[in-house]
Amino acid sequence: MTSPDTTVPGTEGRWSARQWGTLLVLCAALFLDALDVSMVGVALPSIAKDLDLTTSSLQWVVSGYILGYGGLLLLGGRAADLLGRRRVFLIALGVFAAASLLGGLVDSGELLIATRFIKGLSAAFTAPAGLSIITTTFPEGPVRNRALSIYTTCGATGFSMGLVLSGLLTEVGWRWTMLLPAPVAILALVAGLRLIPSSPREKGAGRGYDLPGALTGTTSMLLLVYTVVSAPEAGWGSARTLLSFAAVAVLLTAFAVIEHRSSHPLIRLGVLRSPQQIRANLGGAAFFGSYVGFQFLVTQYMQSLLGWSALQTALAFLPAGGLVALASTRIGPLVDRFGTPRVIATGFTLLFVGYVLFLRIDLSPDYAAVILPSMLLLGAACALVFPSLNIQATNGVRDEEQGMVSGLLNTSFQVGGAIFLAVVTAAITAGGGHDPATPQAVLDSFRPGLVVVSVIALAGLLITLTGLRRRASYGFVVASSDGSRKAAEAERVSVGD
Repeated sequence: MTSPDTTVPGTEGRWSARQWGTLLVLCAALFLDALDVSMVGVALPSIAKDLDLTTSSLQWVVSGYILGYGGLLLLGGRAADLLGRRRVFLIALGVFAAASLLGGLVDSGELLIATRFIKGLSAAFTAPAGLSIITTTFPEGPVRNRALSIYTTCGATGFSMGLVLSGLLTEVGWRWTMLLPAPVAILALVAGLRLIPSSPREKGAGRGYDLPGALTGTTSMLLLVYTVVSAPEAGWGSARTLLSFAAVAVLLTAFAVIEHRSSHPLIRLGVLRSPQQIRANLGGAAFFGSYVGFQFLVTQYMQSLLGWSALQTALAFLPAGGLVALASTRIGPLVDRFGTPRVIATGFTLLFVGYVLFLRIDLSPDYAAVILPSMLLLGAACALVFPSLNIQATNGVRDEEQGMVSGLLNTSFQVGGAIFLAVVTAAITAGGGHDPATPQAVLDSFRPGLVVVSVIALAGLLITLTGLRRRASYGFVVASSDGSRKAAEAERVSVGD
């Protein structure tokens, strides 16, 4: 529930120093979470050489993080509601800092993968806890939209800048890509202990732990992510993959039954009947899944075919990251004026056009004429879509369920990333991506992957467009002068969800 001392009075947007400090701590944590997803990519060849890892082992340096992150987000979101958002956030941030330090010091692939899994696990708790702290601290409407725009800017910038920083640090040594988050996380932890306000546990939390739901839900997400990321190696039609998917279906069915009957469910299934929530989560899966697949393709294209260095590859992504950093903080007023569906639809349109334009690549591309336009379009798309999806998913949701919907949205991002990256990888393999016959043959094998990425973005656009057919309240709140929540709720304005 929102405590009186943490709610921003009025709608003029004048925040106290403590509120700014709290927001900056949360932004730092999200920046590190997003950074870790993308920063390891450019360093993989150096890691493989230094630790003598095979290709199949090397993929788990990336997949280990996704496994922990995507598999435990639902539990992390509900834990924030039940145990207290501040407590969950700070403990998980401390674990993240320790795992970052260990990751830069290990001398074996197995230990590195283990630290990556632990970092993903801790991020699964910091991400939904951080988002729910914001949504219960800043009142719904322009004030919260502004806070979320700043917050999600840091996440989008962290993801976009991960490749840039990785390229710079890998030139010195890959271990620095693992060590960099540690001091930043420690500073954020110290600041968080002083600045983040205490949050009450949900009423009845002591007797409201949905242990069967937590077990089946977490196990199903872990198994789903594991199955998807390992399917390209094992074979999509192999007995192991098919049996794993069948087990996921059984676990998800059991989870749904348990949640329906539980008095304190991990996920209130009624949330999933909301068209606003469905569009936000499906849109999140399509947005993140398409971009992860695109980034994987482009990194391989630039380094394997064009012979670019890690630093050159990183700098090629810089325009997209820079545009995200500059534009994302200005999305709140756009959402206030036009509503989230229109802003998200515009972003998905730019995303789709950017992917399609990249199909023009060849073995000697003109960066300014071919690659740069796509990067600028993708940067603008990320700036529009990422904050708007977070606003759409959390608006109109009770304070005690903010952690739940935050975990659900982040799960959609991560599971979508894992699934669609596997699909893109399979498209490359089917196109002859492992045939080293000629550079042109390898380039031709990348094109089906780019087509898949474009189709995913188009699907996200079509899903979003369904929200333009009806007008529904997306939760714009005009707070009263006395700060009364009831009075604020009475002045809710319908501007489209």
